[in-house]
Amino acid sequence: MEPGQQPRVGYAALYRVFFWIGLFSFGGGLLPWIQREIVTLRGWMRDEDFLPGVAMAQILPGVNSTNMAVFVGQRLRGAPGAAVALVGMLTGPFLVMLVAAVSYQQVLGVPAIHAAMAGAAAGALGMMLRMGVTAVRSAGRSFGPILVMVAVFVAVGVLRWSLIPVVLVAIPVSVAIAWPRGGKNA
Repeated sequence: MEPGQQPRVGYAALYRVFFWIGLFSFGGGLLPWIQREIVTLRGWMRDEDFLPGVAMAQILPGVNSTNMAVFVGQRLRGAPGAAVALVGMLTGPFLVMLVAAVSYQQVLGVPAIHAAMAGAAAGALGMMLRMGVTAVRSAGRSFGPILVMVAVFVAVGVLRWSLIPVVLVAIPVSVAIAWPRGGKNA
């Protein structure tokens, strides 16, 4: 796919991808899965177009995965695409929650459910790590963006500082680092 060029994605395909992501997701960690589906498997976007959406999804209010669905849908099909992706993302979990609400007491006692949740958490962690490696690779050989990524990781992930102040500091630092290159990370 040429830079700046995106394939024409149908609404049904957009809905279907986000429906399955929403239906089979447990407990968050969906951004790497979305990246894999949209960028790696389908080629609907490039990492360079996708990763700014990850940043926006994480700093905007709301759930990261739904923010990302809106971002991807809007980039691929405009406002109607954003609505289709969002509805697709929420339809499956909504239906599952209806069933779970009705059968809550019976499902809670099944040991296999606890094992499945532990397996899903491990898989989500691995996909998050993969997306982090992809982000570092896309930063190129430039030291500045990698330093900001590491600093944010240490501040939020290790030191457990609040995300909002860390992001409020990281954004102007990132802009200042990227500004001389005109936004290029090469």
